[in-house]
Amino acid sequence: MQVTSRRFKQGAHDALNDKNIQSAFSKVKGGFPVARAKSVADLPEFDSLRDAAVDLKNHCLENLDYYLEYFEDQVILQGGMVHWCSSYAEARDVVLKICKDVNARTVTKGKSMITEEMALNDFLESNGIEPIETDLGEYIIQLAHEYPSHIIAPALHKTKDQVTELFHDHHGKYGLTERLTDPQALVNEARSVLRDKYVAADVGITGANFLIAETGSTVIVTNEGNGDLTQSLPKTHIAVSSIEKVVPTLEDASLLLRLLARSATGQEMSVYTTFSTGPKRRADLDGPSSFHVVLVDAGRSDLLGSDKQDLLRCLKCGACMNHCPVYQAVGGHTYGWVYPGPIGAALNPQMVGLEEARHLPNASTFCGRCEEVCPVRIPLPKIMRHWREEAFEKQITPKPERWGIGLWAFFAKRPALYRIVTRLGARSLRLAAGKRGRLKKLPLMSGWTSVRDFPAPEGATFMDQWKRQQRGQK
Repeated sequence: MQVTSRRFKQGAHDALNDKNIQSAFSKVKGGFPVARAKSVADLPEFDSLRDAAVDLKNHCLENLDYYLEYFEDQVILQGGMVHWCSSYAEARDVVLKICKDVNARTVTKGKSMITEEMALNDFLESNGIEPIETDLGEYIIQLAHEYPSHIIAPALHKTKDQVTELFHDHHGKYGLTERLTDPQALVNEARSVLRDKYVAADVGITGANFLIAETGSTVIVTNEGNGDLTQSLPKTHIAVSSIEKVVPTLEDASLLLRLLARSATGQEMSVYTTFSTGPKRRADLDGPSSFHVVLVDAGRSDLLGSDKQDLLRCLKCGACMNHCPVYQAVGGHTYGWVYPGPIGAALNPQMVGLEEARHLPNASTFCGRCEEVCPVRIPLPKIMRHWREEAFEKQITPKPERWGIGLWAFFAKRPALYRIVTRLGARSLRLAAGKRGRLKKLPLMSGWTSVRDFPAPEGATFMDQWKRQQRGQK
């Protein structure tokens, strides 16, 4: 997919003025965060499970080569094949070869973020193979020729009316010409279209939430059952996964599963949790005849041992974006690549380059809610600060921004002068604001004042207030 992270500022401005996006994302605050809070409250040991998950993921990353090789041995023992790919291009070529070897014309797909990274759909189409997304949200955005705006709810940015028009435009060729407006009727119509696709597909492609080393199994979690149909009806199943998804045992997977659904949707468990181990056996009534796992690095190993390694603990639950005020305001597409929200702001610079994604680490209030709700305690604000520092050191940021930071540093190194200047600045802003107490415009602050007023300081500076408190004064 085309990377547009460089346009973040313009994209944010457009999103703030887009009534459909604002309407769609206004529902986020009362949805996933509320459900998560209730689910967590019902599990007193949730925080101790998080601590155990951090230890588990750190252990896996420290021994990643061992567990991946162990996983491969078990996949082969179960009759499957593992393909090691260092890049997206290599992974795409492997998937294409598998499809061509079975003369595939159509491919059904479960929701998979790594295949979004690979731009697999466009690649397959360019090689004469039709990919069909089977997750309802993914299916909707595929019809719209868009990419996900959320990790677990890809079509979150779409309103019901927009889905109605999409289905009316695309389903006529199946004899479905009625313009439906009822949500359940729209779901039923999509289901009726996709049923035939499942049966006709030559290959099924899924992602993997986890890879289990001791059994050679892949695990997917869904709420629609589309993943089960995708991987069990075609004769060939391809599971595409990034390398950090491996865990040692079934018990370890169960630990992470207890955290995943609660963090993502507020459910105790997703409706479907499916373990796939090798191809169909002789006694099996259904299942694929061949089973392939495509392991994709694509820059992950570069994070090992770095100050950003913690990113590899991510379970792709979406909790960070569900609680992020910036994401809720501007939506997912503004981030310009596969991963939006705080995880995108921290991960995308690694995946697409800091020069392309330099705006993203700055798209944060640093309120810390993302780290607070992360089931594996990824220090996202800290990692974003690392990227900010790196951008400054490499002189990627614009000169006015670097000059501004340099000016601030000049005063910060001189405490007495800093206190004088901040006192004068606070008083000047109060005078300029007048009785309204707010400023409509400020130099170098158009990013703020173009959409909201700037509140003038109401009292003494922080340092003055702190000193008074230390002296016991109000």
